[in-house]
Amino acid sequence: MSLGQQLAPHLPFLRRYARALTGGQAQGDSYVKATLEAIVAAPEQFPTDVEPRLGLYRTFQAIWTSVNLDGDIEATGQSNAATIAQARLARMTPLSRQALLLTAMEGFSPEEAAFLIESDVDEVERLVEQAMNDIEEQTRAEVLIIEDEPIIAMDIETIVRDLGHEVTGVAVTRDEAVSLAKAQRPGLVLADIQLADDSSGIDAVKDILAEFSVPVIFITAFPERLLTGERPEPTFLITKPFQRSTVKAAISQALFFDQATVPAV
Repeated sequence: MSLGQQLAPHLPFLRRYARALTGGQAQGDSYVKATLEAIVAAPEQFPTDVEPRLGLYRTFQAIWTSVNLDGDIEATGQSNAATIAQARLARMTPLSRQALLLTAMEGFSPEEAAFLIESDVDEVERLVEQAMNDIEEQTRAEVLIIEDEPIIAMDIETIVRDLGHEVTGVAVTRDEAVSLAKAQRPGLVLADIQLADDSSGIDAVKDILAEFSVPVIFITAFPERLLTGERPEPTFLITKPFQRSTVKAAISQALFFDQATVPAV
């Protein structure tokens, strides 16, 4: 099996990580593209003593820490998320955010994350705790949950409230989601894909976004279906079944990059 074939299944998830780290599709994908270009240019430098996924993320980390692609994105007018988050980024070391996303969202163990950021396990655990504390202190919002499974909805609601946010409502259909959003404008939307009446959470989100701008986190058992590169894609994606830490990390990152919640400086 060629190196390209080994890496292909992991690319949708690397793209998820990159956009969560940068706050946008265009910026995140630019770093993934640079990573792949580096691998193609020097395949002999790709790590062979670890599994392909670890090698891919390790190569990405090298690009992330050594190359500044913000200027290229800014030239196309698509760096708004990075600009929005500037005040918060000044308060938080990038390494702590990487440690949080690698463990909580991407599912790497502390040992694997330590390998990826060239650190040790104790430092990774300290960085994750620091990142969660920093982000939670800076973000508060009212959250709309779109989820038709009662137990999952209750679990998400508990997580949201534990983070200090308010829940504006829980919708189980597309029409109910739009109605709740119009009645009380949320600062964040958590949306399942398949809803109770066979309507689509994606369509519900499109209807809401037609009314006003709000950060959205999609919840799905098939994230690769939304990360195809063929259309505008969600910046934040949670894979079912999810861990509570994953939901917390995604909520914190989504609000971290949202203009409406930038604190005064």
